Amino acid sequence: MTVESEIDQEADQGGSNILVVDDDRAVRDVVTTLLAEEGYMVSATADAEAALTLAGRQDTHLIISDLKMPGHDGLWLLDQVRRESPDTSIIMLTGFGDTEAAVECLRRGATDYLLKPPKVTDLIRAIERALARRRIDLARRRYQKRLERKVQAKTAELTAALEEVGESYQNTLLALVAALDAREHETSDHSQRVVRYTRTIARIMGYDGEELAEIGRGALLHDIGKIGVPDSILLKPGPLTKTEWDEMRRHPAIGFRILEGIPFLRSSAEIVLSHQERFDGGGYPRGLVGEAIPIGARIFAVADALDAITSDRPYRKGQSYDAARAEIRAYRETQFDPACVDAFLTLDNDRLAAIRAAVFQLDG
Repeated sequence: MTVESEIDQEADQGGSNILVVDDDRAVRDVVTTLLAEEGYMVSATADAEAALTLAGRQDTHLIISDLKMPGHDGLWLLDQVRRESPDTSIIMLTGFGDTEAAVECLRRGATDYLLKPPKVTDLIRAIERALARRRIDLARRRYQKRLERKVQAKTAELTAALEEVGESYQNTLLALVAALDAREHETSDHSQRVVRYTRTIARIMGYDGEELAEIGRGALLHDIGKIGVPDSILLKPGPLTKTEWDEMRRHPAIGFRILEGIPFLRSSAEIVLSHQERFDGGGYPRGLVGEAIPIGARIFAVADALDAITSDRPYRKGQSYDAARAEIRAYRETQFDPACVDAFLTLDNDRLAAIRAAVFQLDG
């Protein structure tokens, strides 16, 4: 039965089911008759085990139980009912010498206790208090359940909205990066391949969750600053002059300025700013050394070199994975972080080919 139906059933006094438990037949008969005359639905039994069976079989709202009975006593019954039927209220009947036991009953979850033989007025008031408290507890739980359902519904709505926003962000970034790749005709799909290589190496190194997502976004957006590089420099077929090279070297800082004001891209912006740094300090724009370079940028450096070596360029054909592996190993501790290189070297040729092929399938 639901919390709502229990409250509705108890809306009037006659809807309350009471079970009287006492090994003294005279007491059972007197209390049962009295409560029936008051309009309650009453049943009775002589021992605790039978009471527990009855309470489980019928929808019992309140149990009035003697404390001392042959076999299992009232405390045993109280413990069992609190565990198996926590919505059932219990009033204990105790003798004059059982005050300490009565206090123990309250500690274990009894609603009230009365001295035997109980006065009629005291018994009726105790029953009314117990049932009223029960209805309040049920109403509180019903409110809590409704509130939980509302929170779950709102959480689901918010999650869906955030996923939609996240997907929109991602699609926008992908479109922007695709436009950049298209601008540099010889590097089509470069960003997508580098993202997959970077994320794979990062996973091998133990990164996951939001940190992995930030590393992936940094790899995806690494060349965003080339928006600020003139076509005459970016697409120049021959060697760059010193002035042109200085202009080209500005693109990490340009990319950082574009992204740093976007909260969810702030960590990725640091990767963009640092993606041309070298492990030995010979990179740009800040000449960072070793672990001063963000880990995402250190991982990206290996992935970027892998793609550059294995991809066709106007001035040369792409080389094999074995050739890329040998060259990257040769620059371990100079251009590249040794830990990132070691993680990359665990990838065999089939795995690398599968990563590259996945980009072509996505593009197709």
